[in-house]
Amino acid sequence: MKIVHVSQPVEAGVAVVALDLALAQQARGWAVTLVCPPSGWLPERAQELGIDVRGWAVTRQPGRRSLGEAVRLRRILAGLAPDVVHLHSSKAGLAGRLALRGKLPTVFQPHLWSFEVAGGPLRRACVTWERLASRWTHLIVCVSDDELVTGRAAGVSATAEIVCNGVDTERLLPRDRAAARRRLGLDPDVPIAVCVGRLAELKGQDQLLSAWPAVLEKLPGAELVLVGDGPMGPAWRTGHPMAGHGSVRWQGHCDDPAAYYTAADVVVLPSRAEGMALVPLEAMSCARSVVAFDVGGVRQSVGDAGTVIPAGNLPALADAVAARLADPGLAAAEGRRGRRRAELLFDRTRMTDQIVTLVDKLAHEHSKSGRTA
Repeated sequence: MKIVHVSQPVEAGVAVVALDLALAQQARGWAVTLVCPPSGWLPERAQELGIDVRGWAVTRQPGRRSLGEAVRLRRILAGLAPDVVHLHSSKAGLAGRLALRGKLPTVFQPHLWSFEVAGGPLRRACVTWERLASRWTHLIVCVSDDELVTGRAAGVSATAEIVCNGVDTERLLPRDRAAARRRLGLDPDVPIAVCVGRLAELKGQDQLLSAWPAVLEKLPGAELVLVGDGPMGPAWRTGHPMAGHGSVRWQGHCDDPAAYYTAADVVVLPSRAEGMALVPLEAMSCARSVVAFDVGGVRQSVGDAGTVIPAGNLPALADAVAARLADPGLAAAEGRRGRRRAELLFDRTRMTDQIVTLVDKLAHEHSKSGRTA
């Protein structure tokens, strides 16, 4: 089996999933190539682990350059001659399906539909594109029930399967909170909420910052630790009223946030939209309670391992965070339930095995139909 994974994101959740799949498939003896921008965490880590990486010059946003990006990708894929192409996220989904037009078995994994984050005319264009691109898509892999329902409601008709995201439950383990705080330079006795994620509009850290004063009214000694960096970082660090407050810590980018989950009393996901975020799964694997807005995949992932509140409801967010910071017993019980959920439902091996089976089936069906023809 010769498979090519194509990804424009080279960091955060999409990159992690693409690398996990590439490694699992390589371990099965498949010939695996990763096509992505030439610099960043994903290509560097993939090369370290022995994955064949091909550089692809591509920008994050659609626009006038998209056609040229598709042409470059088509040339790369022609040289690789894969059995299956797996496209990750919207930009690879756009360029890859324009390049291939169904001539090779094509898997598209949205990781969040493009039209969920676009507005106005661009949203309508994204919906129209996804409907049309169904004819060039042999299989869509949705990471949550919500993602499939949203796609079908928008008119996406391609064959689809749901494979929930997974995390490394053997590495992300419940560990000693006090030791993690000493390592990170955090106060061992202060109630701490942790938010991990790219500093971007979609991830909603500004909403958590806006809710934070209400948390401090109930727990004046609490601290908020923001782990990550991104395009909104400069604006939020300088422009948000709570950015410079003594209770708020900006920790910057971290390739391995496991210690921050361990240090947390509660992990918060204030996102505006998601497919199925990895952060709650990682927090649960570390036996930490989760508070999250009710966006795509969150209710399915969190279950009884925390609380899910209406998206954008800042008073409810503050109340839920404060309740867990004030009641360590409540947070610990949710954390224990989260660990069980992560092991049973969201282990990385389960996710990779499911996709290996789907891709193997797709390749064999295509090969059989080719012989029949």
